[in-house]
Amino acid sequence: MKRGVTLMASVALAATMSFGAVAKTLKMAYDADPVSLDPHEQLSGGTLQLSHMVFDPLVRWDRNLKVEGRLAERWERIDNKTVRFFLHKGVKFHSGNELTALDVKWTFNRLRTSPDFKAIFAPFDEVKVVDKYTIDLVTAEPYPLTLNAATYIFPMDSKFYTGFDNNNKSKDALVKHGNSYASTNASGTGAFMVTKREQGVRVDFKRFDQYWDKKSPGNVKEIVLTPIKEAPTRVAALLSGDVDFIAPVPPTDLDRIKKDPKVDLVTISGTRIITFQLNQQRVEAFKNPKVRQAIVYAINNEGIAKKIMRGFATPAAQQSPKGYSGFNPNLKPRYDLNKAKQLMKEAGYEKGFSVTMMAPNNRYVNDAKIAQATASMLAKINIKVDLKTMPKAQYWAEFDKRAADIMMIGWHSDTEDSANFTEFLLMCPDKETGFGQYNSGNYCNPAVDKLVIQSGKETDPAKRAAMLQKVEQMLYDDAAFVPLHWQDLAWASKKNVKIDPIVNVMNFPYLGDLVIE
Repeated sequence: MKRGVTLMASVALAATMSFGAVAKTLKMAYDADPVSLDPHEQLSGGTLQLSHMVFDPLVRWDRNLKVEGRLAERWERIDNKTVRFFLHKGVKFHSGNELTALDVKWTFNRLRTSPDFKAIFAPFDEVKVVDKYTIDLVTAEPYPLTLNAATYIFPMDSKFYTGFDNNNKSKDALVKHGNSYASTNASGTGAFMVTKREQGVRVDFKRFDQYWDKKSPGNVKEIVLTPIKEAPTRVAALLSGDVDFIAPVPPTDLDRIKKDPKVDLVTISGTRIITFQLNQQRVEAFKNPKVRQAIVYAINNEGIAKKIMRGFATPAAQQSPKGYSGFNPNLKPRYDLNKAKQLMKEAGYEKGFSVTMMAPNNRYVNDAKIAQATASMLAKINIKVDLKTMPKAQYWAEFDKRAADIMMIGWHSDTEDSANFTEFLLMCPDKETGFGQYNSGNYCNPAVDKLVIQSGKETDPAKRAAMLQKVEQMLYDDAAFVPLHWQDLAWASKKNVKIDPIVNVMNFPYLGDLVIE
């Protein structure tokens, strides 16, 4: 028996060595390449994808939206305002410098100067260095989302970024859309080092020989990232074998990829909610909750997900996707045309009325088609819609002006937390606090606001979840907005490129753990 086990182990080891020998280069194509190597220059998906390759966070999200340790091997809450993080010892930056608590403190202080990231760290007071490998992350008030924020802390090599570059500029300068040292040079603790970069053309990566995570199954030695903006060209590159891995995959090509025996398609229900907001200041009828409920009942969002999105969406009845603390399992989509007509009659609007609607035509997946379908559905309850769609560059200016009665808005929570949706989309608009900044419907329910604010100070996860689930129930009962769906995410790769374990709803593939067979 022992001999059999030994033989199996030898075979497994040989297979692993074989995989490692084959896995020399991963050729991948995204729709764009990172705008900068500075992880603090821009809060965007592209920047965070790069950060998970070249740097490493204190903690990160797993597939089930649970927090797992990375550079922090463990953590503990000391009090309502303090979480202590214990760093792995002996972690090396690409420069050869050792990661210490001083690098985390330096990184935190730099993050707070970033125009894009400082709002995430506004609740925090400081990082205290306890010892060489221990730090305390301290908030001004009790705060439940310290771990959420810690997913954005990718420690930078403070020694590497100290001093002046060849242009006598400070190496630690953070410059938006500028040519700084940090935007073109990187020293992180991540699995990959950048070896070559031609903006908009190609980025080359090489695996870091001294990478700290010895438990990682990843066997990719080199990566070549080629940005291919056009979706059909990107798909064609995969199917022809020119690249091994692509993202995103457009809904129009899902069937084509599924039918190809040489490639795998991986899809996940996403966390970006697509909605319509009903402007109560522009339309008197929208102040009536029965009218708002009638609109929700009249829109067949399951039909939109099935036909327009080709199944590439998860119909929604609330803001919070499954896995978020506020997700309320009792809330279901509620398309019922007869019910919608009855509610319009009860509200005194059986004959209907006319409204304007605006939506982008290149921001969300099939956004213009969704808006057109919605307008047709509303016509069945005698709401006549004057629809105007436009490119996103023009749309956001119109959205800020609240230029239509009904406006489309999609939202992904910056903190992967339910409260973020309500804070920006549905709390009573307040220019001083920033609450309701994207509430084009001017919906206002002080009871909702009070509960969300209370949840921001509740550090007991169970109590906080109950609060946020109650918020979702209140918004549902009030028809505070029109939920459509959560956009799904899709990636595709060659059969031997095992992407399923490393992709996630945040759309930050953990390429350091990728295995090529």
